[in-house]
Amino acid sequence: MKLTWYGHSAFKLEFADTSIMFDPFLTGNPSFPESQSVDQVSDGVTHVVLTHGHDDHIGDAIGILKQNGAQLISNFEICMWAGRQGIENINPMNSGGMVDTGTFKVALTRADHSSSKQTDGEAIYLGNPHGVIIEVPGKKVLYHMGDTDIFSDMALINEIYRPKIGIVPVGDRFTMGGKVAAMACTRFFDFDTIVPCHFGTFPILDQSADAFETAMAPEAARVNTLMPGASIEL
Repeated sequence: MKLTWYGHSAFKLEFADTSIMFDPFLTGNPSFPESQSVDQVSDGVTHVVLTHGHDDHIGDAIGILKQNGAQLISNFEICMWAGRQGIENINPMNSGGMVDTGTFKVALTRADHSSSKQTDGEAIYLGNPHGVIIEVPGKKVLYHMGDTDIFSDMALINEIYRPKIGIVPVGDRFTMGGKVAAMACTRFFDFDTIVPCHFGTFPILDQSADAFETAMAPEAARVNTLMPGASIEL
């Protein structure tokens, strides 16, 4: 499997004939690589997964879904909202349970955050925020935490799904900061690979993953801090 980061919480996971885009905030993302375009990044995307409804996570989802005919996987409210934007290929979910898409299985987990979209100055409620579990046959389980604080039920998420790849928000203010994110990773999970995200995008966020890396120093070998546009093989 190949995982590519495009800044903020936007990732693409590629394996076999499947290409999953997570939280595709590309247009207007200050961290999005200047050498790439939205069309380049979205080419071949088969699924779009949205962790919650904030604009810096929905991003270019509607355009990508329409262009590719890709399937949207998200909570019920986001899928219904997308349906009103003309998206027909939807796979609505909520916390608990697991859906088999054919090439991978997906589950939504709890996340401590919020979920809404600003429209004409008003906030539209878009269901609960979530983390995402991806199970690919024969591959390590991936857990994209979404936007979240630490919570003790992370222990249950680990017990149920046994994720080995963690995508972890570390930017502080709206999510865990580096020290707390490191606590979450070491106390509740046994990740082989940890990719920090949700930092450096806006001035009010931590501008680097340094605090996380420092807190993870005894287990630094597990941390892969990527530059936007960079990929790792999992």
